[in-house]
Amino acid sequence: MRLAFVSIFLLTLASLRADRYSDYIDTYHPLAVAEMENYGIPASITLAQGLLESAAGNSTLAREGNNHFGIKCHSGWEGATMLRSDDAPDECFRVYDNPADSFRDHSLFLSRKRYSSLFDLEPTDYASWAKGLKQCGYATDPHYADRLIAIIERYNLSSYDGAGAAEGIAEFIRSQLGSSHRICRYRGLHYVVAVPGDTYQTLARELNCDAARLASFNDATADNEIRAWEEVYLQPKLTDAPQEMSRITIGEDETLRSVAQRLGMTVESLRALNPKAKDQPGTRLKLK
Repeated sequence: MRLAFVSIFLLTLASLRADRYSDYIDTYHPLAVAEMENYGIPASITLAQGLLESAAGNSTLAREGNNHFGIKCHSGWEGATMLRSDDAPDECFRVYDNPADSFRDHSLFLSRKRYSSLFDLEPTDYASWAKGLKQCGYATDPHYADRLIAIIERYNLSSYDGAGAAEGIAEFIRSQLGSSHRICRYRGLHYVVAVPGDTYQTLARELNCDAARLASFNDATADNEIRAWEEVYLQPKLTDAPQEMSRITIGEDETLRSVAQRLGMTVESLRALNPKAKDQPGTRLKLK
């Protein structure tokens, strides 16, 4: 009886987490569609970025500053601001009066020359838009495009892109019938992006592998929680950081482990380089 209760509780918890994302989509998709009609940015991309950057509206930036896209102050911003740790400690972020202003500023932000190449892409090609955003430097996270694509495909967000509706619905149906995780690759490592409700046990069943072994690849145990949109590596991680990086900052809602996941690097190796580092946002970590 007790095991049954625990199982029901875990299923309910997973459902509640998933609902948080669905609620966000229900609330904000009209804004994303309106911005698409005015600026040509796929609604699926806007929604996926909003979901990821704001933790479905639950980040401090979103709750206290109505900033759903993690847009920093940059030169020329004359509005209200707040400080949060991201790529560096105490970085300046924009604050808006309401979420609608944030969605509009996101459109204006992407309308700058830096992102002009995106508008040469088909508006229904969300995968190319996601990869293009990463290439244009919207985020430093090397897995940013894969996360956006995983979110779009998980929640059928391409159905809000007009002409892509039929393809998006077909993809959504396929995802409900089975293999819903795209195999991605970074630094020679294969990984999937976890979706809400994933556990090492469910992923192991889907990928036909051992849950304990899968967890060990990710510096975890089989009963550890997997955060939504986290990388789950399918092979042992590396012992070094990307060659081009020498330092990194633990960002808001991050830990040393989540940084290690982002880098495809073992926690043991990262800790060895930073034996006295505090496991909290704003901490600057050495990678060499």
